[in-house]
Amino acid sequence: MFENLNWWEIGALLLLALLIFGDRLPTVINDGLRMVRNLRNMARNATGDLSRELGTDIQLEDLHPKAFIRKHLLSEEDEQALRKPLQSMYDNLRSDVTGVHDNLKDVAKAADLRTNGNGNGSRPATATGGAPAPAQRPSYDDAT
Repeated sequence: MFENLNWWEIGALLLLALLIFGDRLPTVINDGLRMVRNLRNMARNATGDLSRELGTDIQLEDLHPKAFIRKHLLSEEDEQALRKPLQSMYDNLRSDVTGVHDNLKDVAKAADLRTNGNGNGSRPATATGGAPAPAQRPSYDDAT
C-alpha cells in the first residue's frame, strides 16, 4: 500500500495526522482498525451465506463472473471443448506473428547502414557506378 512512499513522506503524513487530530489520534486509529475488522467480518459472513445458499464452497475470488462459471458451471471436458478451437486459432496466430517478427528482424538487419557488409562502417556503395551517395545536409530538426 505504501510502496510508492519513501520514509520522509510517511513521516510527513504521520506529522500531518498528529497536527490534525492531536490527542485524539490513538482513538481515530483505533476506530479505523475496528471499521476494517467489521468490514472483513461482513465480507466473510456474506460469502458464507452465499456459499450456504448456492450449496458450494465459494471464496471471495470466485465471485468474478468468469471464475465463477469456470469453477462451478463447467466441467473439465466442457472447458476443453470450448478451448480447443480457440487454442488452435491462437497457435496459428502466434506462429504468424513470430514469422512476421523474424522477417522484420531480417529486414532491419539488411537495412542497417552501419553493418551493410562493407566492414569499415562507412556508407554503402550505390547501385549506380559504385560511388558513395552524396552526404545529406543536416536539417533544422537535426540541429535542435
